[in-house]
Formats: sequence, C-alpha cells, structure tokens
Amino acid sequence: MLVEVSNRTRSKINTALVRRVAEKFLQQAKEKRTVSVVFVGDTVMHRLNQELRGKDRPTDVLSFRESDSEYSQKDFLGEVMIDFQQIKRQAKKSVQAELLFILIHGLLHLRGYDDDTDQGAEEMDRLTKQFLKKI
Repeated sequence: MLVEVSNRTRSKINTALVRRVAEKFLQQAKEKRTVSVVFVGDTVMHRLNQELRGKDRPTDVLSFRESDSEYSQKDFLGEVMIDFQQIKRQAKKSVQAELLFILIHGLLHLRGYDDDTDQGAEEMDRLTKQFLKKI
C-alpha cells in the first residue's frame, strides 16, 4: 500500500502526517491500491471546480477515482486534490484538524461514497469523524 503526497503550494504542510493518516485509512479499509494526495492552491482548484463541476469558485477537495479514468491502472485507487488555502480559510478548530477531516472525506469519495444527498453527506461525515476518533 502506497500513498504519494505532493505539495504544489508554497505553504508548509506536514506531508508525513498526511501520508501516515491516509495509509492508516487504507489499511483499515483493507485497500491495497495506491493513492495520490496533491495539495494545490485556489487558482488550480478554482479552474478544476469550474471545468469539472461547473462551480465558479475553489473547493476544499476533489477526488478522482481511477475507475472513472480513461487510463486504467490496476493498482491505483485514485487521487485526492486538496486546496490548502481553502482549508486554512474554513478551519474552525485547527488547520491540521480540518486538513485531516478533508483528507478522509476525499478518501471516502475514492472508496465510492457520495455526498450529493443529505443522507450521503451525513454518512460521510459520520464515517470521517468515526475514523478520526480511532486515530
């Protein structure tokens, strides 16, 4: 199981912590495929959110499942892109707590969970909090 973390921002991010938490999540989910976590800024996230979702603003996280890609890689689960600037803006308690919450949220999306409905959003929120309590 492998988690690749890439910081494409100028911000200092604890990528070792991100990697450890993501690996722990994948381990508990009995997921053996590779995941990529990429930190970007508002400009990149805004553009992607506009192109892919029709939303004219940055968002905190976008997840890209390998199964949705035209380029299939057997051992690759997908990629989680996180807008670190957005995380800092929306953090209520601490930036680290918000970052880990959004990381797990993005990983749940890779595992097939969806928050398009209130019920789906509540389930993802519950599962994220449950996982974070364990660690």
